[in-house]
Amino acid sequence: MSIRYPRPLRPGDRVGVTSPSSGVAEPLRGRLDAAIKEVEARGYEVVVGRCMDGTTHISAPAAERAAELTGMLTDPTIRAVVPPWGGETAIDLMSHLDFEAIGRAEPTWLVGYSDMSTVLAPLTLLTGVATVHGNNLMDTPYRVPEGLVSWLDVVAAPQGEPFAQTPPGRHYTGGRPDWIGDPGMRDLPLAGNGGWRRLDGGGDLDVEGRLIGGCVETVAPLAGSPYLDTRGFAGEEPLLVYVEACEDDALVICRHLHGMRLAGFFDRAAAVLVGRTRAPDAPTLTQDEAVLDALGPLGVPILADVECGHVAPYLPLVNGARGRVVHTAARSEIVQTLD
Repeated sequence: MSIRYPRPLRPGDRVGVTSPSSGVAEPLRGRLDAAIKEVEARGYEVVVGRCMDGTTHISAPAAERAAELTGMLTDPTIRAVVPPWGGETAIDLMSHLDFEAIGRAEPTWLVGYSDMSTVLAPLTLLTGVATVHGNNLMDTPYRVPEGLVSWLDVVAAPQGEPFAQTPPGRHYTGGRPDWIGDPGMRDLPLAGNGGWRRLDGGGDLDVEGRLIGGCVETVAPLAGSPYLDTRGFAGEEPLLVYVEACEDDALVICRHLHGMRLAGFFDRAAAVLVGRTRAPDAPTLTQDEAVLDALGPLGVPILADVECGHVAPYLPLVNGARGRVVHTAARSEIVQTLD
């Protein structure tokens, strides 16, 4: 299956906002408005869907959420779709989404992370349409640290031209930001220090492959199903598989990763990128040890503390893009090419 990239966004294009998983509670509508204004400031028209209710863990019944998302992804006037954030049960969309119609339509960018990776990875694997993992709409007002790019930069990037990202060496260590008191918040105190780390031993790393991955807690239940099948994806090219833990303890993450490995998700991995996490260790197992226990048998490089998870700042990764990861004592970089 060849990878298809949506065309780059241009000023005047329309961006759809819908909540395929959780909607936005009324006290947080100010943050939603601020995020929409950030997108409009780039010259785009924003179209907000009906599935936005935030009174429960889902914005609407599954069939309605799936229909709205399918409609936006097949509407030729909408060039990108971004949710406010993830949620809990986007897995209930799988049997309702019209992947065939989405695959036939002119490609549209779909952006998100967390529970949205439950949709992003299957969409790319089943249709060949590239998707963007890395930011949600509510994160968009944050200033992007030097070395990283915003999802808004990715969806406007010229196809075929590589773009590089490097770890800023700083990350957020605080609790939930106060978007109610400061809905337009643009700066997070990046008080934590540290860059990428090899979990599987030392030595320089220089590896290439097609990117695919997502949030462990939300994509692991799809392992072994047609929705997370990497066989035949991007021909026989090697894969750069990225995973990240949101909140489950190390024992749960270990079981999930074992299950994904046994289902074949990592079979063509040339390397595994592991997102920085605040998820807790278990009394007898750390998060690092969980990864090594489950994925060490692969015998491939494992790079930890990559900014592709729930810890800000965020490093967007394009599912389906050709990636090259370099990690040495002097340099850490990922270069993605939309070809």
